[in-house]
Amino acid sequence: MKGIKITVTVLILSAILGYLFAFIGGLCRLSKNPILRYFTVFYVEVFRGTSLIVQLFWFYYAIPMLFGFDLGSNLIAGVLAIALNYGAYMTEVVRGSILSVDKGQTEASIALNMTSYQRMRFVIFPQAVRMMLPEFGNYLIQMLKATSLVSLIGMHDILYHGDLLRSSDLSMAPTVYILVLIFYFIIALPLIWLSRKAEKISKKGVASP
Repeated sequence: MKGIKITVTVLILSAILGYLFAFIGGLCRLSKNPILRYFTVFYVEVFRGTSLIVQLFWFYYAIPMLFGFDLGSNLIAGVLAIALNYGAYMTEVVRGSILSVDKGQTEASIALNMTSYQRMRFVIFPQAVRMMLPEFGNYLIQMLKATSLVSLIGMHDILYHGDLLRSSDLSMAPTVYILVLIFYFIIALPLIWLSRKAEKISKKGVASP
């Protein structure tokens, strides 16, 4: 129970930042500016192509040692690593969802003399968001699982306290880790419900080819 607060805090902050990075990255991937596009591609490929554990260690150990830049706390390092990692994956979800909206929608909005901003804001983006919801729900559950890694940088989450109990009595290891699994599953239950709800919402009001 002592670790729930840290686990939930890391999850909420990582989700907020991760979705923010995803929307920014997805829109930058569709930008006409080649610098923005190439920079976003670099970000996506680096964070998707490397291990989250390695990224976590880089933010907490390597960056302060190599560049003398301290992020301030293990909470910031953990949240940034998880958010940037899953933000990279969700960037492609955002990009793909926007491109999946029926081209006829764009043509109709052009016929109505809408500006590019108005087309995105009022026609394309609302439909794309509905298509993003199921994947966003799945990645939220994945981020919950990833929060268990922050114990590696000294954060006192559920797994950290489980390890403390296990180290005090090795014979309790099976019981302790079963309890850890149960705690994560209980936290995941409302997220699973939200994910299923998002799937139902995504089927409504989207024009597709």
